[in-house]
Amino acid sequence: MNPLWMLDAPPPPANARLPYGDGEHHFGELRLPPGVGPHPVVLVVHGGFWRARYNLEHAGHLCADLARRGFATWNLEYRRVGHPGGGWPGTLEDVARGADHLRTLADAWPLDLNRVVVLGHSAGGHLVLWLAARHRLRPGQPHHSPSPLQMRGVVPLAAVSDLVRAQELGLGDGIVEAFLGGTPSQLPEPYQLGSPMALVPLGVRQVLLHGAKDDIVPLSLSVAYQARAAALGDDVQLVTLPNAAHFEVINPLAPEWEQVVEAIRSLM
Repeated sequence: MNPLWMLDAPPPPANARLPYGDGEHHFGELRLPPGVGPHPVVLVVHGGFWRARYNLEHAGHLCADLARRGFATWNLEYRRVGHPGGGWPGTLEDVARGADHLRTLADAWPLDLNRVVVLGHSAGGHLVLWLAARHRLRPGQPHHSPSPLQMRGVVPLAAVSDLVRAQELGLGDGIVEAFLGGTPSQLPEPYQLGSPMALVPLGVRQVLLHGAKDDIVPLSLSVAYQARAAALGDDVQLVTLPNAAHFEVINPLAPEWEQVVEAIRSLM
């Protein structure tokens, strides 16, 4: 089988596609496991270097697998670079709003908001770490919320955890500058308030997974991030996957996927 099959094959249908706002990209897909619930929840944020051409469809496969294993999943869509309002600050606004919308969904669907784990891949790994850091933003700063969604933990997969270093490395053909609107010297605030490396310690349990053979987002980002976060007091673990490149961590048929599931369970 093509190891990247999940990027092209349509996923199993969701239980519902539900809006969290009025915009074209303000929606998520909810999948429920068997049983009456309330169910533990995995909030999923897809990757694609924040670019418009990559949407949530490919993440539907891992969401369907998690639902079969007993987790409800909320797979978020959001504005991306190339969409009106995408990039800084709109992308982060959307992900924050979509995450907090779980509280509204729990009024109508059997979701256990005392057991929420947030999972994201690549640029989505950046976004879920940022969600976990949102409580550290102060009043008056962009994206501050007095009561952001509470989570048991966060599972970043091949995460772009340091936007400054990602910009220096030119990851994604320079996408970080397009996402934030410039370089760190030109626009320091987005790099300070949008980069997980600048926001640690998060005060939330974290299990990072990263392939040693990843040539899209290098393992060195997760190594440096884990070291700094741990030094500042975070409960943060890095699982290095020796035979994995970039996409095995979101392939529910890859052997590495079981380690992703175990990370989720360990945080629940």
